Amino acid sequence: MTLLKSGTYTALMDTRRALAAATLLAGLAVVGQGQLVAQTIQRALYVSVLNEAGAPVPDLGPSDFIVREDNVAREVLKVAPATEPMQVALLIDNSQAARDYIAHYRQALPGFVTALADAGEGSVRNEVAVIAIAERPTILTDYTTNLVNLKKGIDRLWSQRSSGAYLLDGIYETAKGFKKREAQRPVIVAITAEGPELSNYHYDQVLGPLRDAGAAFYAIAVGHPTASISDEMRNRAMVLDVGTRDSGGSFDQLLTSMALGGKLTQLADQLTHQYRVTYARPTTLIPPEKVTVAAAKPNLTARGTLIREPKDKK
Repeated sequence: MTLLKSGTYTALMDTRRALAAATLLAGLAVVGQGQLVAQTIQRALYVSVLNEAGAPVPDLGPSDFIVREDNVAREVLKVAPATEPMQVALLIDNSQAARDYIAHYRQALPGFVTALADAGEGSVRNEVAVIAIAERPTILTDYTTNLVNLKKGIDRLWSQRSSGAYLLDGIYETAKGFKKREAQRPVIVAITAEGPELSNYHYDQVLGPLRDAGAAFYAIAVGHPTASISDEMRNRAMVLDVGTRDSGGSFDQLLTSMALGGKLTQLADQLTHQYRVTYARPTTLIPPEKVTVAAAKPNLTARGTLIREPKDKK
């Protein structure tokens, strides 16, 4: 048996302890890195950024966006053009209140659907549906990129005498349809006249399915705002206000239907020039109640729609 001097034995033990400590620290570092990766996931939004004139702003990067979850800032990882095809539901008010607007609808809508469904060679072809909402929601043309069929649907728009609008019914049924068919990038564009609303849904019965579908909601009201304080009109007002704002869409009031063509041209430009903004968020059992996006630069307006993951759609 070999005997070690006391000093040699102590030095050997110190060396072994140092090696063991170093190995343990290395192992903890690897585990720590794994936990860090596991605790961070990526989510994304479709975002429109507009200047003061309402035109899309090009060539933006991660530093140009501020994403917050429940008012907590998150790191923006990547920004790229949104290239996924949209599924756009056009809800058109053809009730008696819209009688004087139908001719302008027919003039403005073909250019809008063309910009979405046939944006040119190499561009994204988005599916569009034309749905009338007088008396009850009625599909005039189902989701398609075929411009001939879409224009046939537009030509079938006629004012229904002695009818009211069922806008909230149309939004509810469209949102439910989006979720059922697992639409990848759903959008609702509603054009409504300032007239009677006859839907029976309460506003929260409509906002829930709209949120669950992950649909962006844009609304254009034509005519002077109504002074009605009926329950149906209050519910309509809540959906037009909260639904558009929370979904990343917008609400516009046009006093004359002659302005519809310009507004739809502007909206088509906005929809076809969105960004996909990817950000990092920690893994938690409770998802955030609210996700917002803002432009870092002054005088720019950002609107974002959270992209629903497949598990969110179940």
